[in-house]
Amino acid sequence: MITVKKVERKNQDGTWINEDVKTAYTQLHQLGYAYSAEAWLNGELVGGLYGIKMGKVFFGESMFTKQSNASKYAFIKYVQQLQQEGIELIDCQVYTEHLESLGAKMIMREQFMQIITHLI
Repeated sequence: MITVKKVERKNQDGTWINEDVKTAYTQLHQLGYAYSAEAWLNGELVGGLYGIKMGKVFFGESMFTKQSNASKYAFIKYVQQLQQEGIELIDCQVYTEHLESLGAKMIMREQFMQIITHLI
């Protein structure tokens, strides 16, 4: 079961994760498409990510952290699990130097569309 709660974010007025998004992701989770990777510390959720898995692709949607490196740890451990499950591509949506340091590469849209058409 996916549980979504509001997390106050520094320097931001709010989040785009509204009730419609929560409902949609809950339904996608029940259908076996939405997944999360979480980092817990002393019983508290301190970081993680979630996204959609289709075919051999994981589409990362969002990450958060309340403890330094918590989301990075969750991401690294989840990538290891995804590799064991045969996932061949992780879509990170936004290219960053941090993701590049973890092995991400920029893919042009045309090539991306060809790849996901094949992998999904």
